[in-house]
Amino acid sequence: MWQKIKPYVVSVLIALGVGGLAAFITSGNMDLYDNIVKPPLAPPSWLFPVAWTILYVLMGVGSAIIYTMRCQANPALRSGALRIYALNLIVNFFWSIIFFNLRAFLFAFIWIMLLWFIIILMILSFKKVNKTAAYLQVPYLLWVTFAAYLNLMIYILN
Repeated sequence: MWQKIKPYVVSVLIALGVGGLAAFITSGNMDLYDNIVKPPLAPPSWLFPVAWTILYVLMGVGSAIIYTMRCQANPALRSGALRIYALNLIVNFFWSIIFFNLRAFLFAFIWIMLLWFIIILMILSFKKVNKTAAYLQVPYLLWVTFAAYLNLMIYILN
């Protein structure tokens, strides 16, 4: 039983670890969100950790599905999808540092658009290996689309 769930547990912990480390590094600057002019539809600050936790779990489960498709999928497609996923985690990690620690709102917007593009690539590459893994990333794409709107509007308003 453990051998079947181990890739899922490890993958979710990696994704949550990336998000948790970014949150830890930016924790001293999180009050920024409460002290800036926000656009319409801006959610309360408590919603972000809840949403991101769910999204990191979905990312981890999706990547574990891809990882465990060793025998059924083309190895090149599988490894390519996992490389794009890793790139996604790296780009995702740095956005909050750029936004909260550096307060470089325009650069953060450009960075989040890079992340958005990588998420689309990730979904497309996941879909070639396993459709369920790809569909699990759709809420992430939607949230980052919304976050890009917030980021751009915060840049404009501040």
